Amino acid sequence: MGIVNVTPDSFSDGGCHADPAAAVARGLELAAQGADIIDVGGESTRPGAAPVPLAEELRRVLPVVRELAARLDRPVSIDTMKPEVAAAAVEAGAALINDVGANRADPAMARLVAASGAGYILMHMRGTPADMQRAPAYGDVVAEVAEFLRTGLARLAAAGVAPEQVLLDVGIGFGKTLEHNLQLLAGLAGFTKLGRPVVLGVSRKSFVSHLLGVPPADRLPGVLACTTWGARAGVGVFRTHDVAATAQTLRMTEALAAREK
Repeated sequence: MGIVNVTPDSFSDGGCHADPAAAVARGLELAAQGADIIDVGGESTRPGAAPVPLAEELRRVLPVVRELAARLDRPVSIDTMKPEVAAAAVEAGAALINDVGANRADPAMARLVAASGAGYILMHMRGTPADMQRAPAYGDVVAEVAEFLRTGLARLAAAGVAPEQVLLDVGIGFGKTLEHNLQLLAGLAGFTKLGRPVVLGVSRKSFVSHLLGVPPADRLPGVLACTTWGARAGVGVFRTHDVAATAQTLRMTEALAAREK
């Protein structure tokens, strides 16, 4: 899953593809590099990010989703917490809704997913992007995230969403400390037993710098180590800014795994 951020303030590539034409070009480039899904987002979810008004988010993402959906032979995903944006993006051609705000009480998103038949990524986040990193605490982060995902699956099923529509994301970096992230990564294989494909989003995230003491520009080797670990654990989708390097890492991991005795 290749990332296209149509934002001025995303932590890694904010402002790089804020123009719709540049964002479309980036999506086409990522597809050519081997991305199977292109994920378009118009609201930064970095720690401390402020919400974006509905009209502004729609202005940012809809031209990009519409153009990519028309030009690509693979799914386009909309990365949004707003049911209104998700609905407009699905109408514009998006096949998948990537919702980091799945801890909502509002059932509107579940109703939309059920009615549209779109795919849906159910992700765990503690709090909101604005406050999620303010002293997150868990008794057992792996068990608590697993329970959240099980409860979310049941809630979606009650709203009429078919299990086949749902993917699961443990939410690395979303309301977690370095140790929480490492425990979730170490426990990835257990999440694959929940019966739905697991999505892993570690691309360029700060926990790599915190663990390895490297600057943001040098995080890729640590991220690719997590990618290999995730592949061995059974992760099905890898969300990344660095599609070419990730695709090569996965091909090599798969080739070795196929010959393992």
